[in-house]
Amino acid sequence: MIERNEYLDVLKRFKDKDLIKVITGIRRCGKSTLLEIYKEFLLNNGITKDQIISINLEDLKYNFLEDYMSLYNYINDSLKPNKKNYIFIDEVQKINEFQKAVDSLYIKKNVDIYITGSNANLLSSELATLLSGRYIEIKMLPLSFKEYKGVYKNLNNEELYKKYISFGSLPFTTTLDKEDDVSMYLSGIYNDIIIKDVMTRKKITDESMLRSVANFIVDNIGNLLSFNNIASTMTNDGRDINVRTVKRYLEGLTESFFLYKASRYDIKGKQYLKTGEKYYVSDLGLRYFILGRKIGDYGHVLENVVYLELLRRGYDVFIGKIDEYEVDFVALNNNGRIYVQVTDTLKEKDENDTKVLDRELRSLKKIDDNYEKMILTSDAIPLSNEEGIKIRNVFDWLLDK
Repeated sequence: MIERNEYLDVLKRFKDKDLIKVITGIRRCGKSTLLEIYKEFLLNNGITKDQIISINLEDLKYNFLEDYMSLYNYINDSLKPNKKNYIFIDEVQKINEFQKAVDSLYIKKNVDIYITGSNANLLSSELATLLSGRYIEIKMLPLSFKEYKGVYKNLNNEELYKKYISFGSLPFTTTLDKEDDVSMYLSGIYNDIIIKDVMTRKKITDESMLRSVANFIVDNIGNLLSFNNIASTMTNDGRDINVRTVKRYLEGLTESFFLYKASRYDIKGKQYLKTGEKYYVSDLGLRYFILGRKIGDYGHVLENVVYLELLRRGYDVFIGKIDEYEVDFVALNNNGRIYVQVTDTLKEKDENDTKVLDRELRSLKKIDDNYEKMILTSDAIPLSNEEGIKIRNVFDWLLDK
């Protein structure tokens, strides 16, 4: 069992705080395991088994919980009146209007509530309004490169990275040795996402077209896209689809945490742009499975890895625009921002040629502020500095936190 200490520490910090702890993320990224580890922590720190009420709504034995009222009644009847009760509800979105049950339980003084879900609708505007100011969201992702390194200590960084992007970083894949076994496992997860998380929730009937859209996006990670150009490109390729349908399908794929969308940000104008965005996949193993372990596009794959790591480190991440140039990522948090360019290599065939480096530096040099600027590359180079812009080996950066 891989301990996800970064997330576990958050749960520990917020233990007994008057807030609902909401853990979100793609299927099988480790949400249930995190709760199991946390429950073990509670039991080792003075909490008794009868204080813990744990429900996994994917377990058939809870099929009798058909609506929010039955959920509320079941938990309410199990509460110990003179003790603190720790309530865990896994995949809570399976109960229609579950927020009503959670809100009613929340107002009791002797409960501490933890819920998980694999759909962004868990925190839809309705729920956010009802529970406004009463919850924290813990956004869980598959294993980081550093967590992956903890499993495969004997691999060097280059070997580890190859495995990381091809087998993927969903925790259970680390127990599988054969590529075919990994593919079988990822096939099941992908089918669940498509059918249960997207088709069922969005009431989509054309599974083939939905899969075509998903395939198109994962084959174009890191490319600037719009609903219009996706629809027109797919239609030109013989898959007739309209803009409205593309929009609906992409909403479902992002709500399921299968895809993440990065919008554009005008650095000079300091405003968010409404047109053009990039998509990144939450697990690159799924991408390789969908595309038949297609080789190539190493730059965009590396970009995907860096994007997810920036999310893990608590940033809101955008695609930067400055004049006619692009900055791969503008990452913002309460402490400021960083600007990041990502390139698989800075090397040219002629080692005296600096075209790639010049191109990567160009947009960063145009930014007139004092926030950190850096270029990340898989080249085996030591940390260097070019006019205040850091140039770092990406594996060192991925492992330094």
